Amino acid sequence: MRPRASSGWDGREVTAVAGIPMYAAVLGPASAPEVVCVHGLGCSHRYFLPLARHLAPASRVVAVDLPGFGRTPGPREPLDIRGLSLALAGWLRATGRGGAPLVANSVGCQVVVDLAAHSPELAGPMALIGPTMDAGARSAWRQGVRLAANTALERPLLVPVLARDYLVCGPRRYFATLAAALADPVEDKLGLVRAPAVVVRGARDLIASRSWARRVAGLLPRGELAEVPGAAHTLNYSAPAGVVRALRASALAGVIPAAGASPVTGP
Repeated sequence: MRPRASSGWDGREVTAVAGIPMYAAVLGPASAPEVVCVHGLGCSHRYFLPLARHLAPASRVVAVDLPGFGRTPGPREPLDIRGLSLALAGWLRATGRGGAPLVANSVGCQVVVDLAAHSPELAGPMALIGPTMDAGARSAWRQGVRLAANTALERPLLVPVLARDYLVCGPRRYFATLAAALADPVEDKLGLVRAPAVVVRGARDLIASRSWARRVAGLLPRGELAEVPGAAHTLNYSAPAGVVRALRASALAGVIPAAGASPVTGP
């Protein structure tokens, strides 16, 4: 199903997965290689628009909203990381996108790594942008302090985008998903990722530390680390050109083609 496009995107899709209509925004020509974007905690497809504009038209970017976030309704009880990754797996199967490259940010990185653990055939090459949860700061308090400090380093227009998405998912779902992410030892699953993966970190990221990003990249069987100078945590919104440069210099250069010429504007 392809209803009317939302602001800034070429189109959108709604696909039924286990009774839930999962929403995805699309940008780029239908003939281009597809890239799937997976959002972080409390977010939605909306903050992937700046990166999507840099990847299109060389790629067709599909940014999915996981259950309970953005325009995808969620079950009454918030899903944990495994529940979210199973929903993503169902959506990949239903849309025929299994094996497509995955670009994830923050907690979305935990979701796609978990996907690789239970459904490796669906997990394509990965760009893990600012992966969580840093094992050196695995508590709600420490993550909250880091998030507040990091917000001051992002593009100011990101604040209203995330504020709207946080209101949509609501505090109950937000904090339940945060607790689930904190309880998810992602480092124990990184060795199960068969596909090539690039960890992309902003040099000023206060949420995913440099030591943690190095550890994540080192535990990935085919992992590498790229750092974007001057950028913070939400690179897909605040430093999309830096993400494109990092991908072009990585093993994913031929897997996620990037045009890189489009202007960057907020949703």
